[in-house]
Amino acid sequence: MTANRDEADVPESSTSNLGGAASASAATRHAVLASSRYVPRRQWSAGAERAPALPAAAVQELLDGLSGSVTFLLPLPGADGEIQDFRITAASPDALDVAGRRGKELVGLSLLETYPTVRGTALWDGYLGALATGTRYEAEPFEYEEVLGGIARLSRFTVRATPCQGGLIVSWIRLDNGEREQRRLAVMQRLGSMGWADWDLARKTTTWSEEVYSIFGRDPSLGPTTLEELPRHAVTEDFPALSRAVRSLHGRGRPIDHTFRIVTPAGEVRHVRIVAEAETDVSGHPVEVYGLFQNLTAVKRAEERLLQHERAALAQHGMLAAERSLAVRLQDALLPLPQQSLRLADLTVDVAYQPLQEGLNVGGDWYSAIELPDGSALLVVGDVAGHGLDAVATMAQLRFTAKGMAITGTPLAAILSRLNTLLWHSSDRGFSTATMIMARYEPDAGLLTWVQAGHLPPLLLRQGEARYLAPPHGVLLGATTTPRYDSATIRLLPGDHLLFYTDGLVEAPSEELDDGLARLARTAAECSDSVRPLDGILDALVHPDTRRDDICVLHISV
Repeated sequence: MTANRDEADVPESSTSNLGGAASASAATRHAVLASSRYVPRRQWSAGAERAPALPAAAVQELLDGLSGSVTFLLPLPGADGEIQDFRITAASPDALDVAGRRGKELVGLSLLETYPTVRGTALWDGYLGALATGTRYEAEPFEYEEVLGGIARLSRFTVRATPCQGGLIVSWIRLDNGEREQRRLAVMQRLGSMGWADWDLARKTTTWSEEVYSIFGRDPSLGPTTLEELPRHAVTEDFPALSRAVRSLHGRGRPIDHTFRIVTPAGEVRHVRIVAEAETDVSGHPVEVYGLFQNLTAVKRAEERLLQHERAALAQHGMLAAERSLAVRLQDALLPLPQQSLRLADLTVDVAYQPLQEGLNVGGDWYSAIELPDGSALLVVGDVAGHGLDAVATMAQLRFTAKGMAITGTPLAAILSRLNTLLWHSSDRGFSTATMIMARYEPDAGLLTWVQAGHLPPLLLRQGEARYLAPPHGVLLGATTTPRYDSATIRLLPGDHLLFYTDGLVEAPSEELDDGLARLARTAAECSDSVRPLDGILDALVHPDTRRDDICVLHISV
């Protein structure tokens, strides 16, 4: 084949569809020979693509046997006969471009439509020159800017273009892959606070990655530490264990996974993990050690903080448990009988006390029912805001103070005023309030005198009808330093029933208080003729699934 030979000189068997093995072999030999010969500049037919002497299938068969990135380009002339572009007509299986297209994905693409910034570059001129002169073109490292996901990245290649069969065989090698891998590895090491180390025991050389120097706070100009010297970095307490691990790795080739503490030159204590294994010779002696260091300081500090929180939570839990236990014992001492029936001054008083949770979240509901020295009866129901030991202590203070003043004959309104002062100045427990209703029944006259401090009104049942008593003036205990408390009096008749209660009996989720009071009045009226009206009221109104508070009730009947 001469330098001036065109496709008319090619044997017919070479330009066929390569139906037989003999013709395919001849075509391949023809392409190989042509790739190494001089090809002069040709005159292009205007508007026509110059076809190679070999069909595309034969060229593709040739490239299928090549490794690396190789393509075959055919020139695309313009109307003036000058080359306007190139088309990729064949590609090696391993060919990979900047956009990630591989092998056959490249076939059929236009060079300038796919890589528009190539026009006018030294690479483009090199392609044209190689095709015109028939000499191979080898580019200097060529930089190409790619835009992926809106981010511009600069890549570097070496490119070779060889004239062949009226086109160009172009091969390239990407130079920045190794650089990118190194940058990627460096970023991953930094994000993971880890670095690698290599100890060549045969050559007695040590290599550390940049991140290892950062972990140890060591100046890179000092170089890395040998495997034998590694334990010297550990704090005194961790030195023996690390020394044993290193000796086992160095002497017997046993892998290690060990965490130790170091003190950096800046004085910072760090927790460092080493994971390493040895490569041994045929005799089983270690010749090289590969290791990984990881800075676990942040993890250890987080674990320590978590442990401190857990200890604090356990201590708090123990304190709460002790407080609840004490509150329960105190409340049991104050209210020893949750349900009882008393006879006081011609009255029958039935008592019901139901805490929300037994032994937990103890509240401040309380009652008192005693006979006074003059033969009258003192009846009290109260509710201290809050729960726990403070609420129980406040309840005890109010209960015993009220009883003491009532026994001395202090008027009921005056008792509330003094209890308000007592609660207002009880600063050792912080701000606290309470509601209260208190009554004195005189059996000779059948009169009930009562006062209230922000409490729900008593419910009177008379001849099967229920109505709430109009409350006298009285504000919440502990709410103001200038309270006003008035009293009211009612004559109780034989057969009358009276209910003193706390708000837990009438409150329900997502319901107005007036609705709860109306429900209590209806239920009490329905149960007024029963032997034990209080039991019927509690059975009808108290539902464990919807309760939100403690319940304390005094049922008084004449």
